[in-house]
Amino acid sequence: MPFKIKSYIWRRRNEKCKPRKSIFNMKNYYALAVCCLFFNACLIAQKEKISPEIWVRNGYRLTIAQESIEKPRQLQMNTEGVLFVSLPGEGSIKACRDKDGDGYFETVTTFVSGHKKVHGMFWQDGWLWFAESGAIFKARDTNNDGIADETLTIIPDGKLPKDGGHWYRPVLVHNNRIYTSIGCSGNIDDETATERLKIWSFALDGSDKKLFCGGLRNTEKLVIRPNSDEIWGMDHGSDNFGEFLEKGDETGRKPITDWNPPCEMNHYVQDGFYGHPYITGNRMPRYEYMKRKDIVDLAAKTIPPAWAAGAHYAPNSMTFYTANQFPNAKGDAFVPYHGSWNRSEKGGYAVTRVLFEEGKPYGEQNYIKFEKNDEIFVLPVDIV
Repeated sequence: MPFKIKSYIWRRRNEKCKPRKSIFNMKNYYALAVCCLFFNACLIAQKEKISPEIWVRNGYRLTIAQESIEKPRQLQMNTEGVLFVSLPGEGSIKACRDKDGDGYFETVTTFVSGHKKVHGMFWQDGWLWFAESGAIFKARDTNNDGIADETLTIIPDGKLPKDGGHWYRPVLVHNNRIYTSIGCSGNIDDETATERLKIWSFALDGSDKKLFCGGLRNTEKLVIRPNSDEIWGMDHGSDNFGEFLEKGDETGRKPITDWNPPCEMNHYVQDGFYGHPYITGNRMPRYEYMKRKDIVDLAAKTIPPAWAAGAHYAPNSMTFYTANQFPNAKGDAFVPYHGSWNRSEKGGYAVTRVLFEEGKPYGEQNYIKFEKNDEIFVLPVDIV
């Protein structure tokens, strides 16, 4: 039987092409829900088709559902089908509505504005919780006009570390607690004595701050595995692993850095330690910290990734699939990989499905690949 579900694609306008609405009938296809940041190529070819250079898994179709929003970062859907999109550079969150159910979001409004580096979002009981780099808020739209008419400050600016190389701030509301992670200000800075590299939790009013776990580099989104209380996220691996060994090689190769360390899919637990900055991947010490007297002890207490992704793939988010349209995918996770500069051979630039069995990942499949012959079409950033 045919399926009709929505896909969410954003693109940056390219000067060489004129974007227009693209709506596809998804009969006999499954549509992949993904938000992407596009550059260097026009996705819309003649007759409103996605560029054939973008590989899509057989039996699926990639479509555009909104094209006017530029430089998005995170997505959140509410219970009425409104899609919220954060724009850190603009300091706003857009609210998108598909009024006629045709798979295209015709209406885009500015839900909130004036929030520097707004990033993570979470929908809970009529409120959109959202985070700036150093603060957390919640807002709601009481008259259904797509614009928030009530915004409350939960954790004011100055109560959380902000900015730095990894300023991204997720927000998760779970079991009457708020969770947020704070990443490394640089690459492998030893900031274990600070509030960085950790996930913190708070009461719903922003009080009762508690440490949840540590050893993170940059986890931009926190999610709950369905039918559980488990908190999961994708953590970026560090850059320049082994670079000092490769210096002086005139070929430009990076045979060590290209493959190390992996990005990580982690199951975060109370008091867990995930290695950063001392240990990466499957309990591998960083060269910079190998001479520490306690390096073996640090490795022993590091929780290895539940799933090791490609090195420098830069996964900005993940989502667990809970619907039924994708065959046998319920309970699996979809991951958008943003790709990275820190490779001599390109990698990432894809959306994959990580397969789960009995609550644990065991394999990975590509669903969309946005790189071909060293040409990069898309930087995927989030998925709902």
